[in-house]
Amino acid sequence: MEIQTFEHDVLVIGAGGAGMRAAIEAADAGCSVGLVCKSLLGKAHTVMAEGGIAAALGNVDDRDGWKTHFADTMRGGQYVNNSRMAELHAKEAPERVRELEQWGAVFDRTKDGKILQRNFGGHRYPRLAHVGDRTGLEIIRTLQDHSVHKSQVAVYMECCITKLLKDGERVVGALGYYREKGRFVLFKAKAVIIATGGLGKAFEITSNSWEYTGDGYSLAYHAGAELLDMEFIQFHPTGMVWPPSVRGILVTEGVRGEGGVLRNKDGKRFMFDDIPENYRNQTAKDIEEGWRYTQGDKHAMRPPELLTRDHVARCINREVKAGRGSPHGGVYLDISWIKERIPNAREYIKKKLPSMYHQFMELGGIDITTEAMEVGPTTHYTMGGIRVDGDTQMSNVPGLFAAGESAAGLHGANRLGGNSLSDLLVFGKRAGEYAAKYAQQQQPGWIDEAEVKASMDWALHFMDAPKGDENPYKLQQDLQKSMQALVGIVRKEDEMLTALEKIKGYNERALKVAAPANREYNPGWHTCMDLSNLLTVSEALTRCAIERKESRGAQFRDDFPEKSKEFGEVNMIIKKAPDGAMQLRREPIKPLTDELQGVIKEIG
Repeated sequence: MEIQTFEHDVLVIGAGGAGMRAAIEAADAGCSVGLVCKSLLGKAHTVMAEGGIAAALGNVDDRDGWKTHFADTMRGGQYVNNSRMAELHAKEAPERVRELEQWGAVFDRTKDGKILQRNFGGHRYPRLAHVGDRTGLEIIRTLQDHSVHKSQVAVYMECCITKLLKDGERVVGALGYYREKGRFVLFKAKAVIIATGGLGKAFEITSNSWEYTGDGYSLAYHAGAELLDMEFIQFHPTGMVWPPSVRGILVTEGVRGEGGVLRNKDGKRFMFDDIPENYRNQTAKDIEEGWRYTQGDKHAMRPPELLTRDHVARCINREVKAGRGSPHGGVYLDISWIKERIPNAREYIKKKLPSMYHQFMELGGIDITTEAMEVGPTTHYTMGGIRVDGDTQMSNVPGLFAAGESAAGLHGANRLGGNSLSDLLVFGKRAGEYAAKYAQQQQPGWIDEAEVKASMDWALHFMDAPKGDENPYKLQQDLQKSMQALVGIVRKEDEMLTALEKIKGYNERALKVAAPANREYNPGWHTCMDLSNLLTVSEALTRCAIERKESRGAQFRDDFPEKSKEFGEVNMIIKKAPDGAMQLRREPIKPLTDELQGVIKEIG
């Protein structure tokens, strides 16, 4: 059977921000790097991250610093975070942003020429360095420009990985195929970094692109890696809800950071109805106060639209269920009201939010400078993922590393907006650095040719075996509907147990999916293989969500609406048992060091 073979010191699977940053670091350490991307280079989902990079530069408010950023991240994550990762992230994010600037990233500027920073939900001070509302695109552009000229980096585009290969306990390579022609490719490597993003395509309504089918989690799980806290799935409060063809597409939090407010169908600013007790200036309800805050007034009230994403999403969900939603099942997000405050509001909005202006004008026929947007919650981000060491980013499987959304620990139960972009820079660099160190200490591993052949036979059986009667697209759609309805924003045990039974049935149906035709240009074949990953991660997150009998961060249990001290002290660990079954266990959270406990007490 025809197969191409390539050999590298470090193989990076995924070419978004985390993958490219890891590849750069490993190459600079002197390693040969293979960079595999499921789509075309530069088309990664990172480009959809619009609002900004969270880093305590202190350019707009000099009270900010790493300690405050650390405390905000831990508080947002409800203290089930990996505190070491939160510490490293807060300390190293400013350096990573300045490094990106040195590599050519063009940021918006303050009047005195510093990198401008904006407000975002859950952050105490203006902390997000940004490029209008196209920050993710600027990151990808900068990293791509910095990496493509490195002779040590070989890029393999439109290539999917189907299996990680091991020599004993150690990962030594991967098998994949090119999407265009369906030809197999074997990668030999001394270290592998997974940076494949999330699993949003397991749900019906998502801001995630087509690539997000949980590949990295599934690959790592089947290779013996542990998955951590898979129940924590973030539903971004604001995705487009109309027209249906674009339902779920992200509406950046930057709209609210620049003064946008949320209203129900009656025009009421409903976020004031559910303000946490510890919310600063909770009794102040003047719109002018919130506007002044978004414009940099340190003493003005922070608007409730900038509470954490889990809280805002549940408030929107409540309004819709109570019959106070917009005509198409969402609520209204209005930035056009600022014309009451500044004379040149139209140009201000188009300058600050150019992508949002274009997105709504082209896809929805709505001019956001004069009209409100209809928005609603959309599956957005996976806080859980591959369990890694906080310093090195290596999993429990020797030679297997992870970074970005594929890795778990930093965000805990809920991610703060903007932390994902600094996450991929900080830990992408660390993954590349430590993967390179590991690879330089290893000899090439042994590849089991029989295992490679068996993996190729599995991939081809969707075309070569007797044809089944299951359509892969229909099966994926059924899975998405079940996950959206039964393991969505609001969860109950009986519904999630039903979801588990449905997943079991979908696994049986998956044995009968078929993609007749050739390997060339056969998207049905790709979907057959994606289904394996989607079913694995759907089961993992459902099992974790059932086990966590409390409401914490992004997990809201209607049958357990309060936080639990018991569950606040444990993480959920998923591992593949020797017999192939999915095992779940609770593991105590490593306590904060005395220094970090002091930081939490100091910041409050």
